[in-house]
Amino acid sequence: MKSFVHDNKRDTMSDLIPIVGSNEFDAATQSGVVLVDFFAPWCGPCRKQVPILEQIAPEFEGRAKIIKVDTDQAQDIAVRFGIQSIPTLIILKEGATVTRFAGIQQAETLRDALKKALE
Repeated sequence: MKSFVHDNKRDTMSDLIPIVGSNEFDAATQSGVVLVDFFAPWCGPCRKQVPILEQIAPEFEGRAKIIKVDTDQAQDIAVRFGIQSIPTLIILKEGATVTRFAGIQQAETLRDALKKALE
């Protein structure tokens, strides 16, 4: 896992899970199943969610995407989804919300929700 060094563009939390900004969000979520982790780099619980997401990411490679949205950098996306607390994780299918979680989620919970969305 990389450090939280701010480079005026993005804070990188994971090598496996890309951080998507406002400009890329719609293209990244329009098709297929996508798990979106709304986070902020200063958020302790958000940091604890990262290794859980990294654990499940390889299992869904090629079937579902996992992306992160920095709520500080992409406030428009956070507002659009009504994000009131972080971490919030939302599973989208073809751009529509399927499932929504607030707070840290365990791997099994996310696995089950992704599998259900992929059916």
